Amino acid sequence: MNLRVKEICKEKGITIQELADNMEMKRESLSRAINGNPTLETLEKISTALGVNISELFDQPKNNTTGITCPHCGKNINITVE
Repeated sequence: MNLRVKEICKEKGITIQELADNMEMKRESLSRAINGNPTLETLEKISTALGVNISELFDQPKNNTTGITCPHCGKNINITVE
């Protein structure tokens, strides 16, 4: 799962530490959640602290790009539509 938390923090001008402080949790715990498999409750807390919808925490495909996952290796294959 790829979360955009770091990217959203950068857009909002805050650090992961500041986000963790706002959520009243340790930075290490927040980092583990971001890089691991967070619960729905944690995702809700993150989205509330950042002031975004939960759906905005997840990677979104670009407007003109369709993402496909290789069934053999699991890597993303991007196809650009012109």
